[in-house]
Amino acid sequence: MNMVNRDPFLTQESKLDRLGEVAVRVGLGLQKGQELVMTAPIEALPLVRRITEHAYRAGASLVTTLFSDDETTLMRFRHAPDGSFDIASGWLYEGMAGAFRNGAARLAIAGDNPALLSGQDGDKVSRANRARSKAYQPALELIAGFDINWTIVSYASQAWAKAVFPDEPDSIAVAKLWDAIFAASRVDRRDPIAAWAEHNDALHARTALLNAKRFSALHFKGPGTDLKVGLADDHEWEGGASTAKNGIVCNPNIPSEEVFTTPHKDRVEGTVTSTKPLSYQGTLIEDISVRFEAGRIVEATARTGEDVLKKVLDTDEGSARLGEVALVPHSSPISASGLLFYNTLYDENAACHIALGQAYAKCIRGGDKMSADELAEKGANKSLIHIDWMIGSGSVDVDGIDAAGKSEPLMRQGEWA
Repeated sequence: MNMVNRDPFLTQESKLDRLGEVAVRVGLGLQKGQELVMTAPIEALPLVRRITEHAYRAGASLVTTLFSDDETTLMRFRHAPDGSFDIASGWLYEGMAGAFRNGAARLAIAGDNPALLSGQDGDKVSRANRARSKAYQPALELIAGFDINWTIVSYASQAWAKAVFPDEPDSIAVAKLWDAIFAASRVDRRDPIAAWAEHNDALHARTALLNAKRFSALHFKGPGTDLKVGLADDHEWEGGASTAKNGIVCNPNIPSEEVFTTPHKDRVEGTVTSTKPLSYQGTLIEDISVRFEAGRIVEATARTGEDVLKKVLDTDEGSARLGEVALVPHSSPISASGLLFYNTLYDENAACHIALGQAYAKCIRGGDKMSADELAEKGANKSLIHIDWMIGSGSVDVDGIDAAGKSEPLMRQGEWA
């Protein structure tokens, strides 16, 4: 990162305020009169307040925040009756979907303890995740379909900070994680809004090049990986700022370093090994290795969290198939930080990745006007889940393969060729 563009005189409070402004103006592109539905861990209240202020200053009609709490989540797994783990608050998620159908924007603040449930009963965790995924589906479809403008930002909770910096005192760990978040989110620049505009331009230039190539497949090769990912018919590459169906331009992820598209659900073959741990719903899944046949995972192992991974793969028909493939250079700012964040929002922007489950309709030409059946005919996957995990590194090469089967280098040792 260019140190000249950083603002060395910013206080912690001013950086937090800037993050709130970036979330509203860049992440959401929030419009006057629009409602905002926000979810956040309770520790993130200071950032929630900053976002809420900027949302109302931008003309929001109403901001509603739903909080989560690690301790009360653990109480459920320690004391709730066994049958309760097949239940989720469907009424809540249907209410969120109703808000989105009526034009509300969506903002999620990430910052949960990545290993919160690692010591809990794996069967209960899997059942609870499955129940939540089913209940969340009405809202997820609107998010994945880009019916609305939405974004995700992060808050440096103490539990997360200690996972990233386990050898540091609590206060130092939190301060270091905040520095990493502010840098990755570009809020430490002299003009964060302009910095994001420049970054979006660079990502859009990359997607334009990939869309012009019209590759039919990508081939990933590296240690433990020999994977051919067929791309959906009429796929489109996306990256950076995107226009939702409601006409609002938003950046779905803050930060974002990826360009991504939709794989063909039936045309993925070979083996792939994860290059970073996956933190999923409080379980840390490490050293994932899977084999695909005809688009579906037929073998799966993991050093930790394997039981949760296998139950995730059994969620529904589409959960063992891919809904996204993304390219990220190994030299991305997040990768260059040398940190393992144990947070998908950050780790996926440090490495090429794939996602199990639901595809993005926006990554199909004209997909926003297609029915579910029409999207499926193009190869887009449908599922209750969408889970990204990292497969790229400085040791992974990627080739683009055209319709005639000719290969072209796209990435060598993790960098654009």
